[in-house]
Amino acid sequence: MKQFLSNRWFKFISVGLIYTLWVIWLGNFWWLLGLTIIFDIYISQKVNWSFWKKKNPPGGKQTKIVEWVDAIVFAVIAATFIRMFFIESYTIPTPSMEKSMLVGDYLFVSKTSYGPKTPYTPLSFPFVHNKLPLTDHTKSYVEWVKRPYNRIAGLSKIKNNDIVVYHFPEGDTVATKMSTQSYHLLVRNYGRSMVWSDKKNFGDIIVHPADKRENYIKRCVGIPGDIVEIKNSELFINGKKQSVFEGMQYNYVVETNGTSINPKAMERLNISLADRHQSGNRYMIPLTEENAVKLKTFSNVISVKKLIEDSGNWDKNIFPSDERYQWNGDNFGPVKIPVRGETINLTMNNLPLYKRIIDIYEGNDLEINGTSIIINGKVASSYTFKMDYYWMMGDNRHNSADSRYWGFLPEDHVVGKALFIWLSLDEDKGFPSNIRWKRLMTSVH
Repeated sequence: MKQFLSNRWFKFISVGLIYTLWVIWLGNFWWLLGLTIIFDIYISQKVNWSFWKKKNPPGGKQTKIVEWVDAIVFAVIAATFIRMFFIESYTIPTPSMEKSMLVGDYLFVSKTSYGPKTPYTPLSFPFVHNKLPLTDHTKSYVEWVKRPYNRIAGLSKIKNNDIVVYHFPEGDTVATKMSTQSYHLLVRNYGRSMVWSDKKNFGDIIVHPADKRENYIKRCVGIPGDIVEIKNSELFINGKKQSVFEGMQYNYVVETNGTSINPKAMERLNISLADRHQSGNRYMIPLTEENAVKLKTFSNVISVKKLIEDSGNWDKNIFPSDERYQWNGDNFGPVKIPVRGETINLTMNNLPLYKRIIDIYEGNDLEINGTSIIINGKVASSYTFKMDYYWMMGDNRHNSADSRYWGFLPEDHVVGKALFIWLSLDEDKGFPSNIRWKRLMTSVH
């Protein structure tokens, strides 16, 4: 038995079984041909799979350089495999999820929770997202090899209120000198001709495939088939008011008697310097309900009022940016989230809600001819969705560029589920006091 455990047949069976299970999970059985290579490596040994390794001298030990190259190549392949199929690290760059998640949180995201995607652009520089290191906007990938969308089976489906990492849908096009702003918002505000021609201010215009768009993180408040509506800043899903999460916050106007609020008191409430906007005796601060109640008890605070946009005020930057839907961030909808396989009646009135889905996300040729909607050369009065869609919102409700601004999230943009925070650094402090020890190794919820 001991001899069997140490021989090459045991190694072949063990590696072959693991490889076969991976192929079954992947769902592409052409990869089973790889078993012939594994068989030859461990059993038949007809091919020298170490042909690139040179002996120095012949029959002697490998050189240290070859050993290091061998180790590095293996490490890169292994790490890339883990990042692609299992788990990956991300950081929180913006305050859109405060106070649930903070700027400077480093977290692990599970790819297996919802199922990992096989990449659209498989040929890319390892360990970077969409641009090469030490460059501004040089693409880290090539597009002459492309694959269709495919998601491997996951452990679960996205549920309401999961915190999800995804590719930013409006990140398909980027103005390189304003890469942190939505290109489509720039076009609405400045006009397409100016954005494309004024390279001094806007830079070059580049296009990213879905898997190379910037990664964002938000809470999935609506899943396929849900009806989303916002009334006076309160979110309703299928007519039911959403529960208040511990870290959820809104913008408040805090008025004092003319004296300033003690910065130390602000710090104890975890209100960062970047969040403190003061003008005279008035502050505008994003606050949780708990912090709003605490501020009201301060001796120099006169009033604490939540900022709510009146329902009659149309914000043209709010989805779908059409005069037929004059909504704003605090009063929105109702809208139903599309479901894969669902067929809707398509009209000129509801087309603004689904135009980007039909044209961009699902790759159809969409045209408008007078009052006729033409899809792939044929007049259409209905449309059947090819994918599921989701509705994403930040817990920092008045400081989040979420679905209220760009609409539905396609399933092929979903990256994974946020699991736990492994490191958290406060940008307002220096080392080592900048380490938020209480947040280390805490789960995300």
